Amino acid sequence: MDFAGAMVVAMAVDALLGWPAWLFARIGHPVTWLGGLIAGIDTALNRASDPPALRRAAGVAGALAVIALSAALGWALQSLLPSGWIQIVLIGILAWPLVALRSLHDHVAAVATPLLAGDVAAAREAVSRIVGRDPASLDQAGIARAAIESLAENASDGIVAPVFWGALLGLPGILGYKAINTLDSMIGHRSERHEAFGWAAARIDDVANFVPARLTGFLFVLLAPQRSESLACMTRDARRHRSPNAGWPEAAMAGGLGVRLSGPRIYHGSATEEPWLNEGARDPRAADIVEALTVYRRAMLLVAGLLAILAFA
Repeated sequence: MDFAGAMVVAMAVDALLGWPAWLFARIGHPVTWLGGLIAGIDTALNRASDPPALRRAAGVAGALAVIALSAALGWALQSLLPSGWIQIVLIGILAWPLVALRSLHDHVAAVATPLLAGDVAAAREAVSRIVGRDPASLDQAGIARAAIESLAENASDGIVAPVFWGALLGLPGILGYKAINTLDSMIGHRSERHEAFGWAAARIDDVANFVPARLTGFLFVLLAPQRSESLACMTRDARRHRSPNAGWPEAAMAGGLGVRLSGPRIYHGSATEEPWLNEGARDPRAADIVEALTVYRRAMLLVAGLLAILAFA
């Protein structure tokens, strides 16, 4: 399990450095490079004049091309590396920007800090950077709920899923997964433009996140303040979520903190009725974001520890 050791390196480097602003200013980020490629394919292949069947076929072809290209690039880079411990370290460094460990923590903490101080306007501004719902419609409970949901979901698809596929397949696995996840975030939603073209992106993402989402949920259960409640909520409510995967870590976090998550929200001026996770529990507060971050940090340490055990077994 040499690749497991490489993922420990990636997590450690990201925890220490994140993705520095000066580096982003100079070269951007691999996800932005992927985003540019996907946007180009969307513009070229997703034509409003085409019938839905043709748009779906074009979306399948475009998604598979992006994933194959990303995985092939990972394979090519990996094949050039020397063997032994040097390969493990170099794969970890190359995988580093694909693990959003520190970025997720810092973005969620940036919501908690002003909310704890009673600065709702600053908290709304901070939460608008990590969720798509209209921040002006959020009260303090809504802000806390959005931040905790984002933390729980992105712990799965921003950290656990990438290192899961990276530990299994190395650079082809983590780069291929990141392509899948970026495709889903850009074209996998149910809008008029992407209902057909993004169908494949959304379905592939569901498959790629099936195991990691459930692993993340069980990690939260193990480390939550209220373990039995966390397990009960996850097994009861996870399938009520609109996503086949996001409900697992979100429901585990809701039960573990003793708060309700999900529920109605507003996107771009339109109300969306979502079922509650842990319905009947209290609304979350700023202090619950801090508690959720503690659970998150412990979970990520446990992931790194388990990967290290696999690497040295």
